[in-house]
Amino acid sequence: MTEQYGGKYYAAAVGEVNVTTKMRECGALIGGEGNGGVIYPALHYGRDAMVGVALFLTNLAYKKMKVSELRATYPEYVIAKNKIELSDSALIDKILDEVKTVYAAEDINTIDGVKISFESRKEWVHLRRSNTEPIIRIYAEAATQDAADALAKEIIDIANDIIR
Repeated sequence: MTEQYGGKYYAAAVGEVNVTTKMRECGALIGGEGNGGVIYPALHYGRDAMVGVALFLTNLAYKKMKVSELRATYPEYVIAKNKIELSDSALIDKILDEVKTVYAAEDINTIDGVKISFESRKEWVHLRRSNTEPIIRIYAEAATQDAADALAKEIIDIANDIIR
């Protein structure tokens, strides 16, 4: 959406320190993480829920809209969160490499795991290793829950072929 409205989008690895470092490098006006944490450098470089609320309410007042009216102006996206539990952490790299091979024709970002953007479908899936346990987290976003679940299932099926 950032690019759709003429802005420039930059990706960073997950984690507040990674996001704020990237924001400083590119002079970002606003940033955040998938969990909804808003970072607004005009005030400070840290996630701040109250800043997010203030920006939202300011936008709402400026547009003189109800929340439901403002929400209706944005596209619908749904996220599916899954994970693959592995008995052997050595399989993680094999799975990530195979996913990159299978989807080589798509837009692939490897800043933090493997994120595949399907521009034609306006969907994406992000695979990320856990730093604390032998799992791969899978986040898939699409216009409907069924589409997000199906995208995640595609990835889980690839992983299961390797695990077997």
